[in-house]
Amino acid sequence: MSNIQTLIQAPGVGATGTPHQFDHALVLPDTGFVRQRLLLRFVPFSKSTLWRRVKAGEFPAPVKLSTGITAWKAEEVRSWISVRR
Repeated sequence: MSNIQTLIQAPGVGATGTPHQFDHALVLPDTGFVRQRLLLRFVPFSKSTLWRRVKAGEFPAPVKLSTGITAWKAEEVRSWISVRR
């Protein structure tokens, strides 16, 4: 399956003090876990809507990895995204 990517352009300052643009490609991994901050870059809604959809069963439920660490299975998120394309 191809990687799902988004391209972010953020302003930066070079060593000479001149502003420049740089690119960071964010990639949704094929396997493993995705934390909320990265997940929100790949879904078309806000944090509040994410949790409403999880509660309503309209989005995959996260996994509690440890105290204060919640993440989603990348495979489930990819599946959810591919159904909506």
